[in-house]
Amino acid sequence: MRTAPALGEGAVRTAPALRAPGRVRLLTALLLVLLAACSPQGRDDGRITLRFQSLAWQDESVRATKDLVREWNATHPDVEVEYVQGSWDSVHDQLLTAFEGGEAPDVLHDAADDLVDFAHGGYLADLTSLLPRRLKEDIPRHSWATTTFGDGVYGVPFLQEPRVLVANATWLRRAGVRIPTPERPWTWPEFRQVTQRLSGNGRYGVAWPLKEPVSATLNLSLSAGGRLFHRGPDGKVTVRFTAADAVVPATVRAQLATDHSAPRSTLGSGGSDTLPGFFGGRYAMVPLGFSYRQQIAQQAPEGFAWQVLPAPAGAAGLTQGVSPQTLSIAQDSPHKKEAAAFLDFLLRPANMVRLALGDWMLPTGTEALKDPALHTARDGWATGTALAERLTSAPAQSVRGYSEWKDKVATPAFQEYYSGAIGLSELRRRLERDGNLVLARYQR
Repeated sequence: MRTAPALGEGAVRTAPALRAPGRVRLLTALLLVLLAACSPQGRDDGRITLRFQSLAWQDESVRATKDLVREWNATHPDVEVEYVQGSWDSVHDQLLTAFEGGEAPDVLHDAADDLVDFAHGGYLADLTSLLPRRLKEDIPRHSWATTTFGDGVYGVPFLQEPRVLVANATWLRRAGVRIPTPERPWTWPEFRQVTQRLSGNGRYGVAWPLKEPVSATLNLSLSAGGRLFHRGPDGKVTVRFTAADAVVPATVRAQLATDHSAPRSTLGSGGSDTLPGFFGGRYAMVPLGFSYRQQIAQQAPEGFAWQVLPAPAGAAGLTQGVSPQTLSIAQDSPHKKEAAAFLDFLLRPANMVRLALGDWMLPTGTEALKDPALHTARDGWATGTALAERLTSAPAQSVRGYSEWKDKVATPAFQEYYSGAIGLSELRRRLERDGNLVLARYQR
């Protein structure tokens, strides 16, 4: 393609008799034609294109999301949505680079605990006045709290998953232990006793996959009343490790080191890594996110009986911290109104159910949660749905500096505690002393 200067020179030479204003008009017209030819759409027809970066990764969820994008495009000829595939493994760094480079997608998929720094950095649009009333009222206040920072709302929480116990049903039945239900769950002491009873002869009552120990420990600790992060009258957050915060880590440590009802070998494992041992009868139970049921349903050997149990309850009952999946709009998007309309479409109750079923997770919307498909006994759907009203904002949700605190302080401290390298008092000291030094830098 010839460059604009060359074209302009040619235009001037081929029209020597034109007066200067005429030359300018001709040059301008030719430049406009050139720019139109080089534009992505080829012509300015008023059609808007929204880039939507999705982190759906399982076949069912990718298919459900792409189907909804196609349905939107078929019914909204003036606003086309372009599906862009992202990855959970690199989303934070990728988005940060895109934001700073002015190339962020209009609509972006992320998790609530990844939004706080983006929101404070001015990269995300405040959705308070953009979202329709229907959507605002359909999602409970405690879910909105996960994406509210200061006076603004910077994401729509739409999918969530509790942590549950996935159990070998045959093993539990033969052992004659009481099967917990959402109405009558195990307490943490009872859970420890059950895992002792299920252990022996080279088999373990439970396997803890703690490759990422911080979120699992903190979110489950809410059931015992643990908060860890405490906001003072001045709005500043400090770490305070109380007796309630110690209930869950002390239980896990006892199962590993005292009762020997949990193997040390899974401490560095992810959830998927424990499934072969679970299927092979090495562990009776594994605490996992609700969405792991899909892998279990697909990979379990023929005839393997498994069931979903609620996580143990403490002083606060079945309360659990969650970091929902979210949808946000980039502050730099020139089409925020259209992007908000797309979010409203994507998160209509029926569509939210489709996304939840595709990801094997729970929707946040109250209407979607009523769908009969989410209340079946098959694959533990009913157990998970019964826990939905007890899911609340994760303790670290709005804490600035949490990512650094987690990576540099909490993760190594919990890993050493669970491995037996340090005791509870040293764990407390590190979380509080070292942790507060990190958080203080973000709150000056």
